[in-house]
Amino acid sequence: MQYSHLDTPIGRLLIAGDDDGLRHVRFDQPGRDAVIEPHWQRGQTQLLAALEQLREYFAGRRRGFELALAPRGTPFRLAVWRQLARIPYGGTISYGELARRIGNPAASRAVGAANGANPLPIVVPCHRVIGADGRLTGFGGGLPAKQWLLQHEQRVLAARVADA
Repeated sequence: MQYSHLDTPIGRLLIAGDDDGLRHVRFDQPGRDAVIEPHWQRGQTQLLAALEQLREYFAGRRRGFELALAPRGTPFRLAVWRQLARIPYGGTISYGELARRIGNPAASRAVGAANGANPLPIVVPCHRVIGADGRLTGFGGGLPAKQWLLQHEQRVLAARVADA
């Protein structure tokens, strides 16, 4: 597994992947770097597309990712993550709506836990899930990062409408 770092407007990200695809996007936290597993090796050859597409996303030139993804998780978590990937750029849904979309409307808490365990934030846009009352709720990169990501997407969409 290779890893590399990417500096972004919301802080430094740790990106990791292998021949199967992108496996992790992790946030550095103030005073604490993201965990690098002992068997990982610094490198970029397997991560070039992910790094470039993330740069494009943060520059406002990319609204979706075209990457091989290889997250590991239970069948339930994988189902949640597949639904996260279907949330439109700039849009938001509630945990309850996400639970309905996976066919289990009573599972909003379990969906929240799966959302929080998403190993590929930003690429699999868990930041687009908000509370039923419209408030921002937990995010691995912190609520300021979640707010920045949502506002960034809204700014990009607004700019494209203004240019049209």
